[in-house]
Amino acid sequence: MASGRIFTLALALLAGAATASAAEPAYDVVIRGGMVYDGSGQAPVVGDVAIKGDRIVAVGKVAGKGRTEVAAKGMAVAPGFINMLSWATESLIADPRSQSDIRQGVTLEVMGEGWSMGPLNATMKALETQRQGDIRYPIEWTSLGDYFAYLEKRGIATNIASFVGAATVRVHELGEGDVDPNPEQLGRMKALVRQAMNEGALGVGSSLIYAPGSYAETPELVALMTEAGKCGGMYISHMRSEGDRIGEAVDELIEIARQSGAPAEIYHLKMAGRGNWDKLDAIVKKIEDARAEGLRITTDMYTYTAGATGLDAAMPTWVQAGGLEAWIERLKDPAIRARVAAEMQKPGSDWENLYLGAGADKMILAGFKNDALKPLTGKTLTEVAAMRGKSPEETAMDLVVEDGSRVGTIYFLMSEDNVRKQIQLPWMSFGSDAESQAPEGVFLKSSTHPRAYGNVARLLGRYVRDEKLIPLEEAVRRLTSLPATNLGLAGRGALKPGYYADVVVFDPATIADRATFEQPQQYAVGMRDVYVNGVAVLKDGEHSGATPGRAVRGPAWNHCR
Repeated sequence: MASGRIFTLALALLAGAATASAAEPAYDVVIRGGMVYDGSGQAPVVGDVAIKGDRIVAVGKVAGKGRTEVAAKGMAVAPGFINMLSWATESLIADPRSQSDIRQGVTLEVMGEGWSMGPLNATMKALETQRQGDIRYPIEWTSLGDYFAYLEKRGIATNIASFVGAATVRVHELGEGDVDPNPEQLGRMKALVRQAMNEGALGVGSSLIYAPGSYAETPELVALMTEAGKCGGMYISHMRSEGDRIGEAVDELIEIARQSGAPAEIYHLKMAGRGNWDKLDAIVKKIEDARAEGLRITTDMYTYTAGATGLDAAMPTWVQAGGLEAWIERLKDPAIRARVAAEMQKPGSDWENLYLGAGADKMILAGFKNDALKPLTGKTLTEVAAMRGKSPEETAMDLVVEDGSRVGTIYFLMSEDNVRKQIQLPWMSFGSDAESQAPEGVFLKSSTHPRAYGNVARLLGRYVRDEKLIPLEEAVRRLTSLPATNLGLAGRGALKPGYYADVVVFDPATIADRATFEQPQQYAVGMRDVYVNGVAVLKDGEHSGATPGRAVRGPAWNHCR
C-alpha cells in the first residue's frame, strides 16, 4: 500500500516537472511584430527578434515564448547604432549611463580621434590630471587595454571601442614639442601602436589640425599606420585641413591608405568656411576615384552646420608648441601676442584658421574651467570682446590665459546644403564628435554642442522622415552595418542569429532631436527601448540603470605580435 502511494507521488512529481519544463520560456526576450530593419539596407519586414543571453537567436516569425515579451507593432526594430566618433572618454567616468546617446539608440561609442586614453606615461598622467576640467578623476590606468578594463569594471551602459591616438603615441615618446622622431624613437612609437592593437585598438587615429598632432609629417603617419595595418587596423583622421587646403589634406589621407594598404576614414567630413562650400563635388570625386582604384576610403559626419572644439583652433600651432602651459606663458608676452593677433586675421599658411573661417560673431563660448568665467558661457566671442572693450583676438588670448584651458568653442562653419548632400553619400556614416552626458550634475557646469543630444535623432527625424533625403532602411545601414564592417567588428551591426543583442526599438513617426544651440542639453524623443548585449538599458523611454556595456576590441586583439 505504502509503495503504491510512493509510486503515485513519483508520477505526480514527474508530471509536474514535465509541465514546468514545457512551460519554460525558450528565450529571454522576444520583441514582437515590429517593422524589422536588419541593418542590410534592404526593405523592412514585419517580424520578431528573439534574444537569449547576450545574443540574437532568431529573427522572423518566432514561435517560442520569451521570459519578457515586448510588443513592437508600429515600431521600428533595428541593430543598435554605432557612434563612429565619440568623446565619451571622460563622460562615461562621470556618468556610466550614457544618457544622451542611449536615448538616441547608440549602443557602441567609438573613441580615439587623434588622442586616446592610453598609452600614458607618468608625465602624461600628471599633465592630464592637472588639465582636467569639470570632470575630475584619478587616472588609474596606463595602457589603452587598462582603460577598457577600468570602464568595464566600473560598469557602463554602452559598449566602447577605440583607436590608438597618433598624437598620444607621439607625446609618449617625443613630448608636446614640434620635433621629428629619430629612427629609435619612431621604432618605440611603432611598438606602442602594436601593443595597442594587441590590446584591442581598431587602428590609428590622427587629428592633424591641432598641436601636437599637427607636428607629425606624412612619413611618420605612414609608418604608424603600416604597423597597425599589419594587424588589420584602420586609419581615421581629422585631416590637416577641412577648409582652404582640404584637397591637399584628402590627398594625404589617400596616400597614407595607399602606402599602408589599410582602409581609411575621413572624420567628420566638411567644407569649412564660406569660401570653401563649393568644393564638395571635387572632394567627393577624389574619394570616388580612390575607391575605384580599390582603396577602402570612407567618411563620417555630424548633422549640423557648426563644429565644436577650442580656441586653440583659432591660433597658429607654433604658439602652442610644448603643450598648454607653454602656450599660456607665450600669450603673456606682448610681442608674441601681437604676432598671434596678426596671424589670426589672415589665412593660415600651415594651419587651419577657424577664427577666420567662422568669424568672431559665429563663435560661441561653451566650456570654461574657471568658475569665474562660466557666466560667459553661451556668448559669442564678439559679445565678450565688446563687454571687455578689447578686440576679439585679444579677448581670445586673454580667455585662454585666464581659464588655463583651450576654452570649449562652437564654430559655425558649414552650409546646410552641403550637410544634405553629404547625408546622401552611400559611404557616409555618422558620429557625434561629442561626449555622452545628461542634463544634471557635473554636466550643468558647462554647455555643449547640441550634437551630444541629437546627432542621430536629427538624422532620423529631420533628414530621413521629414526631408526624405534617404530611406529609413538606408539610414539604419549607415548607422549599423556600414561602420561595423568598416571597423572589422564581428557580430555587431546587424539583426542576425548569433550576433550580439544590441537592439533598438523606436517610433519612426516621432523620433526627433530637441537640443538647440541656445538650449543644447535636451534629450531626443522617440526612442522607446534599447538593449545592450541582451540587457534592457532603456525601457519605455526611461533608463533602467543597467550597465551591461563591454569593450569591443578590434580583430587584432591578442593576435598582433
